[in-house]
Amino acid sequence: MTTASDIMKQIKENDVKFVDLRFTDPKGKLQHVTMDVSAVDEDMFADGVMFDGSSIGGWKAINESDMVLMPDPATVHMDPFFAQSTMVIICDILDPVSGEAYNRDPRGTAKKAEAYLKASGIGDTVFVGPEPEFFVFDDVKYKADPFNTGFKLDSSELPTNDDTDYETGNLGHRPRIKGGYFPVPPVDSLQDMRSEMLTVLTEMGVVVEKHHHEVASAQHELGVKFDTLVRNADKMQIYKYVVHQVANAYGKTATFMPKPVYGDNGSGMHVHQSIWKDGKPTFAGDEYAGLSESCLYYIGGIIKHAKAINAFTNPTTNSYKRLVPGYEAPVLLAYSARNRSASCRIPFGTGPKSKRVEVRFPDPAQNPYLGFAAMLMAGLDGIKNKIHPGKAMDKDLYDLPPKELKKIPTVCGSLREALESLDKDRKFLTAGGVFDDDQIDAYIELKMQEVMRFEMTPHPVEFDMYYSV
Repeated sequence: MTTASDIMKQIKENDVKFVDLRFTDPKGKLQHVTMDVSAVDEDMFADGVMFDGSSIGGWKAINESDMVLMPDPATVHMDPFFAQSTMVIICDILDPVSGEAYNRDPRGTAKKAEAYLKASGIGDTVFVGPEPEFFVFDDVKYKADPFNTGFKLDSSELPTNDDTDYETGNLGHRPRIKGGYFPVPPVDSLQDMRSEMLTVLTEMGVVVEKHHHEVASAQHELGVKFDTLVRNADKMQIYKYVVHQVANAYGKTATFMPKPVYGDNGSGMHVHQSIWKDGKPTFAGDEYAGLSESCLYYIGGIIKHAKAINAFTNPTTNSYKRLVPGYEAPVLLAYSARNRSASCRIPFGTGPKSKRVEVRFPDPAQNPYLGFAAMLMAGLDGIKNKIHPGKAMDKDLYDLPPKELKKIPTVCGSLREALESLDKDRKFLTAGGVFDDDQIDAYIELKMQEVMRFEMTPHPVEFDMYYSV
């Protein structure tokens, strides 16, 4: 356990000049306030730091804006990107009047989900292993004015640059459409950049495993080790920060948009999940593919509540340009061992400890605290109510005849549908006071603003299709 005293000692030893207090807003964006080291003492870890929460979308009104940032000593790490020596601490948000967790704080929700698991007796630890993908471009331009709407993306890896004139010559090595998985350099042009990302993540306390090019041109993935739910949600925030910052240092720009490019693969974030109790894996058993009945019920809960979960795991209008039936995206709500066309896959493992379920429909635009918590709550609802997922689908779901395909339920087709599903199906989330109605209502209101803007804005492709009608 890291204590306030330990941190004060580290500040002195590392000649720390600033302490950056970071937290995550409801949309999933990391926010920060930087404290001069002269203002940091052990009392800060007991009393927290007051700040104005009225400007954070989906949080407090102006007349009740005071909130408390409470640093979590377990999250302390150094930030290698700043010129001045800066220590980072991730914070929870507390209500200044009650001193309790603020009900709309995503990290607080994730902590309550872990506590609810322990209180249920089903398990004492939930592990998650996320696999976020992202794109890296050399240039991005976009405009969303009423009379000028559109975007332009460029990367030296894009096939559109096959005949581009470069000052040093066009060297010709680049992935084709859907051809980036995963040839060696020089076709894979960002080997060194990804290696640096892993090195920096390690320095910041994230246990890393691998990196590689992904299927699309200019698309990449870094592999990090599984951890407990809250800690890996913390690490996902560090992951995104590092990817953005290292790309920036290379003069490039990274995005976690699920579908920035039409006609090539989108970016998902498959999330591996397992529950343990007393040091033993509860998902291992004698049922299908070496799973326990409890694991099958967990899958049943995920499938039953998938459309409501989508509001958190696929929280952008852009998310549903990836989740399109008939393509490689895992839109079909079925489960299978080793079958990547199912939305819940049982990865091949070498023993009971490796037994887990991989939920494949989430994407990296999600707030990881809310996304992970929502999936856990759905799975626990499945276990509590013994929701069996039915028969496994071990055939290639993409090749099913239309008649069979119609029988398999799908994830949502739009953010509007996801928010409407969440509004109707929320009881599993509010069990044990993990989420609450005020938080869910505020989240729906916040995200519906994006839906309305998206639905009311004319799209460039509409001019191509309809201008001359």
